[in-house]
Amino acid sequence: MTPHDELRRYAPSVVEPADFDAFWRSTLDAARSRPVLVDVQPYRTGLRLVDTWDVTFAGFGGDPVRAWYTRPAGVDAPLPAVVEFAGYGRGRGLPHERLTWPVAGYAHLLMDNRGQSGLHGAGDTPDPHGAPGGPWPATWGILAPHDYHYRRLITDAVRAVEAVRALPGVDTDRVVAAGNSQGGGLALAVAGLRDDLAALLTTAPFLCDVQRGIELTDAAPYGEIARYLAVHRQAEEAVRHTLSYVDGVTFARRATAPAHFGIGLRDNVCPPSTGFAAHNQYGTANGRAERPALQLHAYPFNGHEGGEALHVGRQVRWLDALLRPTAHPAG
Repeated sequence: MTPHDELRRYAPSVVEPADFDAFWRSTLDAARSRPVLVDVQPYRTGLRLVDTWDVTFAGFGGDPVRAWYTRPAGVDAPLPAVVEFAGYGRGRGLPHERLTWPVAGYAHLLMDNRGQSGLHGAGDTPDPHGAPGGPWPATWGILAPHDYHYRRLITDAVRAVEAVRALPGVDTDRVVAAGNSQGGGLALAVAGLRDDLAALLTTAPFLCDVQRGIELTDAAPYGEIARYLAVHRQAEEAVRHTLSYVDGVTFARRATAPAHFGIGLRDNVCPPSTGFAAHNQYGTANGRAERPALQLHAYPFNGHEGGEALHVGRQVRWLDALLRPTAHPAG
């Protein structure tokens, strides 16, 4: 059996808290007590083929979260929408940085990552909630599930999907969650928390099989959690308990949307086995007899960069075949 064959069979027993569903239900119910849209303003980009709006929506705790909403210029008909989540340490940046989905004919909402701008990209959304933990986003509030940064960020991601449905020109029956790395982990979480997504696109997802991930690599973000534990040795039990509430495998098991995965087999940031753990258990909760449609592309000689532009092209063709089968032939 080859290593790839072993990865295709890898299905670890991930720790799942007894109150996992209740935890997320109460968290999202609290967020939904406020109207989702806060502000929507036209934004001049200088680009003639797309129109863009600067969006603010209410995320975790009602905190204002920023996003860019971009769509093909002059198109008034409702379009399928791709809600995209950025990678670790990145913000929403500038609207002309990510144009694949609007150019492909989709409405596109790009969510800012609260508190994470400045490491790899610019953003405009603070994270005002302090709690004991380490100095990096992956360790903020990590000693308790209710305090953890990813409780807030995942809630923001779910609210982003709800926000796009409230924006003009969106076909609310065709909303997609998409992301790479941390963004892929957020998209997986949304797929596990909502049963009305049209599709999921996730590449090199972070936070999957997370208890093992922190043991496999020294690269950030997992390495940041390991470095925190190297100093706070007595905190391991509390940290592992917190991480069990954000594991992408647990979200993946609950997901119902068709899904497209991409994984680099030499990835030392999000080790490939962790992504396969989510893929291999996707849609299996409660002994479901039939799993959602799944497609996975593995890149044997690539790391965290995965298939890059080749993979994006595959995503575009797969999504068109799924949502707009007469638009382009599947390739």
